[in-house]
Amino acid sequence: MRHVSCVVSSCPGLRLMGCSKWRAALNLGHLRVQSKLSVFFTMIILFTYLFYCLNGYCDSLPRPVYDQQSNHQNKITLNDGASQQEKITHNASQVFREQMSDFSDGSSDNISIANTFGSKKFPQAIIIGVKKGGTRALLEFLRIHPDVRAVGSEPHFFDRFYDKGLDWYRNLMPRTLEGQITMEKTPSYFITKEAPRRVFSMSRHTKLIVVVRDPVTRAVSDYTQTLTKSPGLPSFQNLAFRNTTTGLIDTTWSAVRIGIYAKHLENWLRFFPLSRLLFVSGERLVTDPAGEMGRVQDFLGLKRVVTDKHFYFNQTKGFPCLKKPEGSSRPRCLGKSKGRPHPQIPSEVLHRLRDFYRPFNLKFYQMTGHNFGWD
Repeated sequence: MRHVSCVVSSCPGLRLMGCSKWRAALNLGHLRVQSKLSVFFTMIILFTYLFYCLNGYCDSLPRPVYDQQSNHQNKITLNDGASQQEKITHNASQVFREQMSDFSDGSSDNISIANTFGSKKFPQAIIIGVKKGGTRALLEFLRIHPDVRAVGSEPHFFDRFYDKGLDWYRNLMPRTLEGQITMEKTPSYFITKEAPRRVFSMSRHTKLIVVVRDPVTRAVSDYTQTLTKSPGLPSFQNLAFRNTTTGLIDTTWSAVRIGIYAKHLENWLRFFPLSRLLFVSGERLVTDPAGEMGRVQDFLGLKRVVTDKHFYFNQTKGFPCLKKPEGSSRPRCLGKSKGRPHPQIPSEVLHRLRDFYRPFNLKFYQMTGHNFGWD
């Protein structure tokens, strides 16, 4: 007070204001400085948060991972301490899914509750093959199930992009809640030598699905697809045989090599027991989609939600389509690239190819304990 009184007495203008007004002026100035500092620090925090979000850090925490039991170098510990809010959200979502399943036709294509909540996990199940066997149809049928969350495109992580690391791979996955499973499909995994070891390093508990089809018709379908992209391609017989006179099969041609299922399966059985693999018949997926889907759902530990009520046979395309979902103007069928008409292949060529595959098919039947009836 002595200092304030001195200042007031030394200035006539301040003398008129009085000490109380002088203190008020000082306090007001102090509050303005505090307000400006608060705004300044708030802006710093806001810009820092935006910077980290734009660079993808916001989505990375927390990051729980599926495989708690694996002791491999890429293991990440599951965060059991889920927040109370996440638990409440899951419980509400679970009740909603159960109520919807009572009257849903399964065409909701994974209700988007889990797009905002849940966590990204490594896939507990992978469709690993085979190309042109019916893998796309199987994935689309599975996506009807409310407890299946799947990547739409093929990640090709275990054959092409493994050097990007497991964090990159997991970030591709959709978010899932407790009780849902994460899936992906990349048919080329089945024939990739390094893929079994790499999948095993991620999780030895991964469930593997292989969709197989008569290797001869599969090879012709494979050739047909390539022909649409490269119209100047040599004939099927010129590519299938090293020498058309002797009938020696060219096993280096991928369309032929993929169909030697027994050889590729041996590679996977070095890392996974047979109980971890399910072999789906590509033919039965066309003639009895509900029956094969029942086997798949059982293998995945899912309730049999996808049944015969979801399918009808499209005579034009020659394979089953999903019935019209609610709110949609047309049924869901696979794209134009599926069900292409095959070129005419000489019967002698097909006969020689069947003779080539026969011993491999018999070995495959023995290995899997299932006769697919291709001979």
